[in-house]
Amino acid sequence: MTFLSQHLLTALVFLPVAGAAAIAFTRREAERAQKLLGLGVSTAVFLLSLLLVRGFEAVPAMQFVEQRAWLPAYGISYHLGVDGLSLWLVVLTAFLTPLCLLGSWSSIDHRVREFGIFMLLLEAGMMGVFVSLDLFLFYVFWEAMLIPMYFLIGIWGHERRIYAAVKFFLFTFAGSVLMLVAFLVLYRASHTQTFDIATLARFPVDAGLQVWLFAACALAFAIKVPMWPFHTWLPDAHVEAPTAGSVILAGVLLKMGGYGFLRVAFPLFPAAALRFAPLLGVLAVIGIIYGALVSLVQPDLKKLVAYSSVAHLGFVMLGIASLTTTAMVGSVYQMLNHGVSTGALFFLVGMLYDRRHTRVIAQFGGLKNVMPWYAAIFLLVCLSSMGVPGFNGFVGEFLILIGSWPFSQPLTVVASLGVVLAAAYILWMVQRVLYGEVTNERNRALADLSAREAAILLPLVALALFMGVASPLFTRSIEPSVDSLVRQVRQHAGPAPLASSALAPAPGPPGATRP
Repeated sequence: MTFLSQHLLTALVFLPVAGAAAIAFTRREAERAQKLLGLGVSTAVFLLSLLLVRGFEAVPAMQFVEQRAWLPAYGISYHLGVDGLSLWLVVLTAFLTPLCLLGSWSSIDHRVREFGIFMLLLEAGMMGVFVSLDLFLFYVFWEAMLIPMYFLIGIWGHERRIYAAVKFFLFTFAGSVLMLVAFLVLYRASHTQTFDIATLARFPVDAGLQVWLFAACALAFAIKVPMWPFHTWLPDAHVEAPTAGSVILAGVLLKMGGYGFLRVAFPLFPAAALRFAPLLGVLAVIGIIYGALVSLVQPDLKKLVAYSSVAHLGFVMLGIASLTTTAMVGSVYQMLNHGVSTGALFFLVGMLYDRRHTRVIAQFGGLKNVMPWYAAIFLLVCLSSMGVPGFNGFVGEFLILIGSWPFSQPLTVVASLGVVLAAAYILWMVQRVLYGEVTNERNRALADLSAREAAILLPLVALALFMGVASPLFTRSIEPSVDSLVRQVRQHAGPAPLASSALAPAPGPPGATRP
C-alpha cells in the first residue's frame, strides 16, 4: 500500500484546508489567481476521491482506515474510514465543490478571496463528517462546517441574507448542542470510556437511556435533513444563499442529517431506533406530502426547488425509518440522486437569475424559443427530479417504496402520492417557464448557455442518466454496509416490532438489493 493510499482520507480532508491557506496568502486584487487556485485544489480533491472508488471493495468493513491516538486520556482518537454508507457521499462532495466554484466564476465579484477560502473550508468540514469514526471528531467537523456556510449566506446572499444566515445557524447550532450533550452522556454512561463509534456500537447502553440519547441526536439530524416540522430554516437559507451555497446546501449539507441517523443514531441506540421508527416514518411521509403541496403554490422558482427538497428528503427518511435493507439502500441512493438533480436545478435557477435578476415564475415563459439548450437541459433535470424511469431519481424512490411496504403499507401508499404530486408541480413549473409564447419582452434577448455553464450542467445530466441505467455499480457497494447495519440494529435491539414480512424477500428492483 502506498503512502497516498494509507493517508488518502487525510488528504481529502486537509487538502482543501491547505488550498484555503494558500488563497489567504494571495494579494486581494489577484482575483483570477484565487479563483484558479480554488478550482484547481477542489478538482484535485475530486480526482483523489476517485482513488477511493477504485480501491473500494464491496464489503461491510471500514476501508482506508487511519487511526491515531489524539487525546487518549479521554478516549478520543483521530479515526477515519469509509464504508458503503459514506463512500459515494464523499465522492459527491468532491464532485460538486469544483462545479460550484466554476458556477460562481462571474457571479461572485466581491470578496473573491474570502469566498474561495470559505468554500474550501466548507468542503473540508463536509469531508470530515463523512469519514469520521470517532464521535468527538465527528462533532468537531459537524460544527466546523457551520461557520463557512453561515458566512457564505450572510456575505454573498440576497436581500434577507443576514436573517437567513442567523436562522440557519441558530437552528443547526441548537441541534448540535443537543447532540454534543448526548455524546457526553453516552461517554460517561458506557463502560468503554471511548468516543470510538464502532466500539460504542458493540456495547449499547441501557435501553431506557437510549431513548433520551436517541431523541437528542435525532433532533439534531432531523433539523439538518430537514425533516418536517424542523424544516423552516431551509427555504430562507436556500432562497437567500448564493447559487453555490444553495447547491452545496442541497447537494451535501442536508445529507448529513440522514447520514447521522445511519452512522450514529441507529447503530449506537438500536432499541430506541426501533421504538422511534414509526414516528420517524410518519413525520417523513408528512414531509413528503407537505413539501409537494407547498411546492405546487410557490411563485418563486428557487423557493419551489427548496420545498421540493423537503419532499425528496422525506423519501430518504422513510427509507431509513423502514429499517429494511432495500429501503435503506434506496435512501442512501436517493441522497446521491437529490444531490445531483437538485444541485443541477439550483444551478439552472441561478443562471436564469444572473440574466434576469428575478426568480418569479410569472416573469418567464416561452424560454425554449430563445434558450433552446438551456430548455433542453432544464427539462432533462426536471425528469430526473421527478423520478422518471431511466433517470437516477426513479431508482431511489422505487427502492424506498418497495422496501418500506413491509414496514407500513399505509405510509407507503400515502408516500407514493408524493410521486404524483412531484410530477404535478415539476411539470407545471416546466410549462410556465419553458413553453408558450414569450410574453415578456425582456426574455427575448436572453443568451443561451455559455460554454462555462454547459461545462457545469452536462456532467450533472450525464451522471443523472448514468445513475439511472447503471445503478448496480453504486448499490453494490452500498448494500453490504446497509445490510450489516440492519442486522446490527436488530441483534442489539432484540425482537423487532416490525412485521415479520420485513425480512421476507422482495422482487429485485434496478440495482437489486434484498430487504
